[in-house]
Amino acid sequence: MKKIFSKLNLLRFSLAVASIAIILLVLPHADHQGFTYEQNQPWKYPLLTAEFDIPILRDSTSMRVMRDSIDRTFVPFVKRDLQVEKESIERFNSMLGSQTTPDQKRLLTNLLVQTYQEGVLDNAVADFLRNNHSSTLRLVSTENNTREIMAIDASPMLSPRAAFVFIDSAYDARKSATMPPLTQEVVRAINLNINPNIVVDSLTDSKYRDQEYLTVNGALGVIKTGQRIVDRGEIVTPQIFTNLNTYMEMLATRKSDRHDHTYFIIGQGIYIAIILSVLYIYLALYRPAFFSDIRKMTFLITFITLFTIFSIFMFENVVQGLYVVPFAAVPVIVLVFFDSRTAIFSLITTVFLAALVATYPLQFLFMELITGLVATFSIWQLDRRSQLLRTALLSLVSYAFTYFTMLLIMGGNLSQFSWRVLVMFLINAVILSFAYVLILVIEKIFGFTSAVTLVELSDINSPLLRRLAEEAPGTFQHSIQVSTIASEAARAIGANTTLVRTGALYHDIGKLSSPIFFTENQHGINPHAGLDPVTSAKKIVSHVTEGANLANKHKLPPLVKSFIMEHHGKGMAKYFYTTAVNNNPDKVIDKADFSYPGPNPQSVETSILMMADAVEAASRSLSDYSPESIDKLVENIINGQIADGMFRESPISFQDVEIIKKIFKQRLATIYHTRVRYPEMKKDTATALNLENKQ
Repeated sequence: MKKIFSKLNLLRFSLAVASIAIILLVLPHADHQGFTYEQNQPWKYPLLTAEFDIPILRDSTSMRVMRDSIDRTFVPFVKRDLQVEKESIERFNSMLGSQTTPDQKRLLTNLLVQTYQEGVLDNAVADFLRNNHSSTLRLVSTENNTREIMAIDASPMLSPRAAFVFIDSAYDARKSATMPPLTQEVVRAINLNINPNIVVDSLTDSKYRDQEYLTVNGALGVIKTGQRIVDRGEIVTPQIFTNLNTYMEMLATRKSDRHDHTYFIIGQGIYIAIILSVLYIYLALYRPAFFSDIRKMTFLITFITLFTIFSIFMFENVVQGLYVVPFAAVPVIVLVFFDSRTAIFSLITTVFLAALVATYPLQFLFMELITGLVATFSIWQLDRRSQLLRTALLSLVSYAFTYFTMLLIMGGNLSQFSWRVLVMFLINAVILSFAYVLILVIEKIFGFTSAVTLVELSDINSPLLRRLAEEAPGTFQHSIQVSTIASEAARAIGANTTLVRTGALYHDIGKLSSPIFFTENQHGINPHAGLDPVTSAKKIVSHVTEGANLANKHKLPPLVKSFIMEHHGKGMAKYFYTTAVNNNPDKVIDKADFSYPGPNPQSVETSILMMADAVEAASRSLSDYSPESIDKLVENIINGQIADGMFRESPISFQDVEIIKKIFKQRLATIYHTRVRYPEMKKDTATALNLENKQ
C-alpha cells in the first residue's frame, strides 16, 4: 500500500486528474448526440429521421431578409405628447421675457403653437417617412372607450429642424415694419423649445411589429415522426441546417429531465482518462526513467493539456480554426527533450483529445496523425534552427495531400475544395517554423537542455572554452580529442552524439583553477615533486568540484554538469594512492583522501565519456602505437573500469561496451598511425643534380 500511495504516484495521479478537470472545464458540453455538421458540407452520417414532430422554421438568411423587409415597410405607431407642447410654450414665453416687443412675442408664440398643432416629429419617425417616401403614420384612438387604429396624414408635420426653418421664414413674412429681426437670444429660445410632440408609441409599435414578425418565426410546416431530416452524402443546405438545429435543441430539451447532459460530461471525462491512461502505461512500461522523473512528467502532461485547450479555443472562436493549430509541433518539441517514440505517443494523445471537438473526427485524425508523423520522421535530432523550416515545408505538403485525399473519399470529387483551408495550412506551417521560440521558453521554465543549446555550447569560441584554450592548452587539446572519439562511439551505439560531444568539451574545465598540476599542461616543471601524495591527490581530485563550481557560475545546463561530476565517478587517483602505499608500507592509507566525489556514471553518455577520457589520457603514454598495443590498452582500461563497478548504475549494455571498444581502437589507430618515412637522397645523386642545375 505504501508503494501504491507513494508521493511519486500521488503526484502522477494529481497531474492526470488536473488535466482531465481542466480539459472538461473548457470543452463545449452541448450533447449533439455525436453529430457534428457544417452548412454547405455533406452529411457524413447515416439517414437521420425524426423521433418526434419537428416544426420547419425558416433558415436564418430567409428570416433575416423577411425581418428587414418588415422593418422597412412597417408604418410606425405614434402618439401626441400634449405635455411637451404645454411645457415648451410656457418655457418659450418665459425665456423671451423683455427681449422682444409684445407684438413680436405674440407672433412668435402663435407660430410655435401653430407648429405644435401641425405636429413636430421625432427624428426617427421623420427619417422613416423620408426614406420610404411616405406621409402616413398610425395612431391608436381611445375615444368613447373604444380602441381604434387611425391612419393620420403626416405631410404637414415637421421635424425639429424643419419646424425652426418654418418659424423663421413665417416670422420674416408676417412681421410688421416696426418689428426688429430675430436676435441671437431669441433664435436660441426657439431652438430650445422645439421638441417633438409626435413620438413613437413604443408599447403599441412593439406589439404590432411582433405580430408581423410571427409570419417570419412561424413554422412553414412539420417534419412528422419517422420522416427524413437528412441522408448520408446530402449537402447541408441553410434550410436543412436550420432543421438540424431545431431537432438538436428539441432533443436536448426532451433529454434534460433524464440527466443526459451529466452522462455526456461523464462520458467525455472517461474518454480523456482512457487516452491519458494509455500514455501513462506506455511511459511506465517503456520509459520508466521518464515516468519516474516528476519534472518531465509535469512538462509532458502540462504541454499536452495546454495544447488541447488551445485547440478547443481555436475551434470555438475561429471558423475551421483547428486547421491553424500546428499539431506537428507536439512531436517536434517532445522529441527535443525526450525521444522519437515518446514524441509519437504524445502526438497521438493530443490529437485524440482534440478530436473531441473536431467537426469531422475521421478526417481530423487522418490529417493530423499523418502530418505529425511526417514532422517526426523529418527530424532525427533537432540541432539547427534551419531544420524547422524543412519540417514546416514537409508538414505543409503533407496537409495538402491528406486534404485532397479526404475530399476524394468524402465527396468523390474536388467540388468542396477551399482555398481558405490551404491558407490555414500555410499559417499552420509558419507557426510550426517558430517552434524554436517555444523550445527556448520550455528550457527556461523546466530546466531542460535541447540539442540546439548543446550545439551553441560546443562552439569552441564560447567564453569558457576560449579561456580553457588559452590558460590550459594541453587540457583543451585533450578535451578535443576525447570529444572526437567519444562522439564517434556515441553515434555507433545510437546514444546522444551532441550531448557527448558537448559534455566532453567541458568535462575538465575544473583544471582551470590550477592548470600546472596536470601533466598535459606541464613543460619540464612538475609541481608535484615537492608535495606529499595526499596533497597532490587533493589537487588532482579537486578539478571535479572546481569544474562543478565553474559550471554553476557560467550557468551550464545540469546535463553538461553531470559529465563534469561523473567522468571519474567514485574512482581513485591511483598514481598517488600507490605512491602513498609504497612510501608508507606499515601505515593504513585512507582511500577517501584519493577518491573522486562521484557519482559513478548514471547514463550511457557519461559512461562513454569516462571510457574515452581514460583511454585518450593513457594513450599519450604509449611508446608503441601498433594495433596490438592500442588493442591491449583499450581492453585493459575499460575492463578495469568494469571490474571496479564503475558502470553498475548506468543503463549501458555489454554489447554497447564492445562496440565502443572497437570504435576507440579504430580512432586511436587513425590518430597515431605510423607516417611514411621519406627516403634520404644519396650523395652521388645530389652532386649530379647540382651540376645539372648549374648547366
